Amino acid sequence: MIGKIFITRAGYDPELGKHVKDPYLGPCPTLGACRPDVRRKLDKGDHIFVISGRVPDYNQFVMAGFEIESKITAIEAYRQFPEHRLRRREDGQLTGNIIVRADGRQHELDDHSSFDARIKNYVIGTNLIALATPEEIAEGRRQTLEALRDILHKGGKSPFAIVGRFGTQLTEKQVLELREWLETLKGSVN
Repeated sequence: MIGKIFITRAGYDPELGKHVKDPYLGPCPTLGACRPDVRRKLDKGDHIFVISGRVPDYNQFVMAGFEIESKITAIEAYRQFPEHRLRRREDGQLTGNIIVRADGRQHELDDHSSFDARIKNYVIGTNLIALATPEEIAEGRRQTLEALRDILHKGGKSPFAIVGRFGTQLTEKQVLELREWLETLKGSVN
């Protein structure tokens, strides 16, 4: 078992910024179009952790972590998860992480290049640990930087300085430590 931790795009924050559509962090977590490098390299039993994007004047936080249960193609995901199909929300933001149409071609709302690489390895997750309540998120914002320094054994003044642009590979020990820390956060505010 290994893992990967990465930062979403700037501005993507479930409380203060844009809607986070990929990964989907609901009852059955998924990672669909974003980070084809992560989806290609990790396998069943590995773990994915995601950090909120940078929003001025607010600390980023580890939003969630989950285990990979399986990987399928985007067209299979289209059939299996209709609620994750790409579409616009009432506020105009995009939601959904399935970028194909019923015929398997690129959805008109998807602006990714390298479409062929992005439709492989749609990740279906399990064992989600997500900071969801305002209290959990606040505690996550307060503790994330120090937790990343401790668990990843790296210095830095921001999650980006520690994790980097392309994310950081995690050992089994680091995966377990991140999961334990997230569980502790959830337990401490409930």
